[in-house]
Amino acid sequence: MMKGSLCTVLIGWLFSISSACSTFAAGKKASTDGSVMLSQTVDGEYNPDARLCYVPAKAHAPNATRPIYFAYEEFPRYVGSGRGACYEQTFGKKPYEPMGYIPEVEHTYAYWDGTYGIMNEHGVGIGETTCSGVFATLPIGQGGQALLSIDELSHIALERTKTARDAVKMMGELAEKYGWYGADNSVSTGAESLMVGDADEAFIFHILADPTGKSAIWVAQRVPDENVAAVTNMFTIRDLDFSNSHNFLIGALVRPVAQERGWWVPGQVMDFTATYSHGEYTSKYYSGHRMWDAYRIWGINLPDTYNDLRYDKVYPTTIPAARLLTVQDFFATYRSHYEGTKYDLTKGLAAGPFGDPDRYMPKKGEKVVGNWERAIGIFRTAYAEVVQLKRNGQGSVLWFAPHAAASSCFVPISNQMTEVPSMYMNANPNPEGFSRDSAYWAHRYVFSAAKIMYEHAMKDVTYLQQKLEDEAVKLVARIDAQMDAGGSVDAAVLYKEHAETVLQSFWKLPDTIVATYSDGWLANEANVGYPDWWLKAVGYEQGPKTIPDVPPANAMLESQQCDDAALRECITRCPTSGGFAACAIKCTQHCRKKAEPETSSLIV
Repeated sequence: MMKGSLCTVLIGWLFSISSACSTFAAGKKASTDGSVMLSQTVDGEYNPDARLCYVPAKAHAPNATRPIYFAYEEFPRYVGSGRGACYEQTFGKKPYEPMGYIPEVEHTYAYWDGTYGIMNEHGVGIGETTCSGVFATLPIGQGGQALLSIDELSHIALERTKTARDAVKMMGELAEKYGWYGADNSVSTGAESLMVGDADEAFIFHILADPTGKSAIWVAQRVPDENVAAVTNMFTIRDLDFSNSHNFLIGALVRPVAQERGWWVPGQVMDFTATYSHGEYTSKYYSGHRMWDAYRIWGINLPDTYNDLRYDKVYPTTIPAARLLTVQDFFATYRSHYEGTKYDLTKGLAAGPFGDPDRYMPKKGEKVVGNWERAIGIFRTAYAEVVQLKRNGQGSVLWFAPHAAASSCFVPISNQMTEVPSMYMNANPNPEGFSRDSAYWAHRYVFSAAKIMYEHAMKDVTYLQQKLEDEAVKLVARIDAQMDAGGSVDAAVLYKEHAETVLQSFWKLPDTIVATYSDGWLANEANVGYPDWWLKAVGYEQGPKTIPDVPPANAMLESQQCDDAALRECITRCPTSGGFAACAIKCTQHCRKKAEPETSSLIV
């Protein structure tokens, strides 16, 4: 346990940022280049840690122990030694203290780290999403007996394994032995799911606490090479085949716990999700519509409605790809707000006149109860990752994008690199952490500037994104080709140069946005103005009455015969207060002047 800091730890747990992530996977025959791809976003509500960190390989003495730390997912997620320079920054905090220890291995591998382990030097990759589960528990030191979180399991797996299959087995076995706890101790968000992959295969891994709080229930299913998969805050593994160890890796407690509780009997098929999931959390469609949307973007048509996703098998655990996917398809998926569908968040009154898809939560203490549609793309993202797992060329590549994917830019990082480009290590989200040397702050700044006139400003953002990401894809392909041909390439230098270009380009973009879209105008063009549908919806037509655009009273007399009718017409147009008398006198005098020549003529 972290001595002397229990309150801090508890606060960190209650405000865990891993509460709403989206993960995807594609088998090696479902991608254009034969790579296995998996991905995730880290989406949360409070003080995210968007740093990308490099944890170096390390040799350990005989009989050494590995410290296990609490899953403190806010910034800074870890402070201490032994995990590289990124984590040696203290930010005014003392080094975190271990909750406990497990035996260490002789040698641990280098890996790239975020809130969870991302990818190691051998090309094992991981993506995470929090789920509901019928059991949940507390960690050691906080009223429970579980030692390991999904965060630490992912770290240990990348430290110790060279294949996805071994990573899954190790995480499951360690969780059973030492106990496992989730994001909190509620059944709504107390379970987890990981995408785990290497250059050969990918797995969907589900885990939850066991009823005693001392062990864990887990299962994993292989993603067929031709298939794709989406897991978005809810278990998806269905019917288990206990005899098929190639496609299913199943923990020791899956059957006995279900049997003891009367949820399953030997000889029957077990639906893991129906048995151990607690269903969608937050609201109906919170998980299902994101899965539907991802498959829709990838060309797969599935139902968008159902009764209860825990029991209704509307979305397969995996499904054959309708077309071969690229990393750019994954980038685009993370920027989806249901555009072009009936759930399009850029439409409607809540989107405002300029199509802003972001929806904030009600102010604390407000009484209105309801829910927004949950999209894959969301403002409260710490970072997005796409891991491209392959053996050719330079090997596996991590694509990393800090802050919301809509206004960020995915940059490539080779698993052969040994340090993080500095702008991706710098991501203190607090006001004092603002820095022009931070990619996180560059993209956050662009995101905020685009709110001036969203649908217009985002065209500039999208143009720059696509330009730089296209350049990066070509750069990765060029390096791969040179290395396949036996050439020598310093990929680290090229990737750092590209990262610097991205940083500088995105810091220039807010100036362009402000200069172009400030004060409701497009530069060098007419006022953009509000659309009719929005004006009607917000009651514009019920505003103060428009003053009629008519000629002034005296001007009317210039073009009319100055008779009694004209005089009356002139006087009726005079204000009823504040000048009526003066206006009426002018009307009378004007008529008198017009009449005088005619009177003189008669006298003569």
